[in-house]
Amino acid sequence: MKSFIVASLLAAASSVLAAPAPMPTPPGIPTAANAKTQLASLTVKPYVDDGKYERDLFPTWITISGTCNTREYVLKRDGTNVVTDSACSATSGTWASPYDGSVWTAASDVDIDHMVPLKNAWVSGANAWTTSKRQQFANDINSPQLWAVTDNVNQSKSDKSPDAWKPPLTSFYCTYAKAWVQVKYTWALTITSAEKSALTSMLNTC
Repeated sequence: MKSFIVASLLAAASSVLAAPAPMPTPPGIPTAANAKTQLASLTVKPYVDDGKYERDLFPTWITISGTCNTREYVLKRDGTNVVTDSACSATSGTWASPYDGSVWTAASDVDIDHMVPLKNAWVSGANAWTTSKRQQFANDINSPQLWAVTDNVNQSKSDKSPDAWKPPLTSFYCTYAKAWVQVKYTWALTITSAEKSALTSMLNTC
């Protein structure tokens, strides 16, 4: 009987260890139905690239709370068992990247991705904003704009919109599209016809 109990406990512990890390869920992700309604209301027009985009026009990262800046805030928000030092830098923890399903235990392997890239925002309306508003956009923790993801996947995405880049995990298409639409809707940014078509297809996987 004892051996049976021990075996059962070991099996249970093994299943816990084998369980996948929880995926982060930033705030403000709409339902698929609401995302489709929001998408339909967005202005469709070609991007306007005036050639003046610079990342410094979207100041990051700002102080969010105490000694924590935006990056550190998102790492703590989206990680599991995150331990930080007095400067709010993550010294340990686990991060599951929703874009590709990879799990990381070093914060240096994790980038904070802007769901709608800064340059994409620039060419879809943010070039007319004040620097203050662009700073708010770049550090927006109240919408699904900031995601903790695998660094090289973030670099692969770069400033591409959904018609040019999609997450490696097709199972994440639905959430990705809902988040993208929500950010564009919240910030009244435009979309291209190709972008709208790609988002529609992705929302149809929900």
